[in-house]
Amino acid sequence: MDMDKNGGSVPIPYRISPSKPVYIIHCPISFSSHHIQQSDPYFCFASYMENILFLASLSFLFSIISSPLLCNALSNCNGPCRDLNDCSGQLICIKSKCTDDPDMGTHICQGGQSRSVPTYRCSPPVTSSTKARLTNNDFSEGGDGGGPSECDGRYHGSSERIVALSTGWYNGGSRCGKNIRITARNGRSVIAKVVDECDSMHGCDKEHAYQPPCGNDIVDGSDAVWTALELDKNEGVVNVTWSMA
Repeated sequence: MDMDKNGGSVPIPYRISPSKPVYIIHCPISFSSHHIQQSDPYFCFASYMENILFLASLSFLFSIISSPLLCNALSNCNGPCRDLNDCSGQLICIKSKCTDDPDMGTHICQGGQSRSVPTYRCSPPVTSSTKARLTNNDFSEGGDGGGPSECDGRYHGSSERIVALSTGWYNGGSRCGKNIRITARNGRSVIAKVVDECDSMHGCDKEHAYQPPCGNDIVDGSDAVWTALELDKNEGVVNVTWSMA
């Protein structure tokens, strides 16, 4: 290949037949040499644009394949989201977090007077000082806890420092047998073991002692937990904070 003084390609005549010359033009940016008629003066530029478009197509295809919107699984409770389509099940996106839809999931409690109560799959994120409502539960057989504890299939006495956590915090049993620290507003704190789920999805049946589903921010503590915190269980519900111990 010959080069002109500006470094460009110079057509090299190549005679295929005596009557009609054909030129081979070598373009430095081309993937291959092409045989073209001398009447096509824009071959190098066209070849250059063809290659650029090909590379751009590959780049676009790669970006689509590697897109996080296509590769990432749908988010569960408190997972990141940009819109409803990023959340699993019936969860919705509120303030960039997947959570329960407040307008869905009502549960009808029968017995006495029928009423509707919300149900929850999610609980607030767990932090070093997670806000919660402390309630009182009898984990013994025949108590208001209904059936045996979910974690170990056993009943427990009122002297044990144990708790049940809302469905979201219970997290499918991942916190079973683990200790949490509960702190009351009076400054008292206690270590208690997780033994059960305070079911936020189901209720109003024999298994749940005909009680409605729990809220999504409940720490349901035994008598021993209330005593250690020097709280009066007759108050029913007390604001506390908790964290993993």
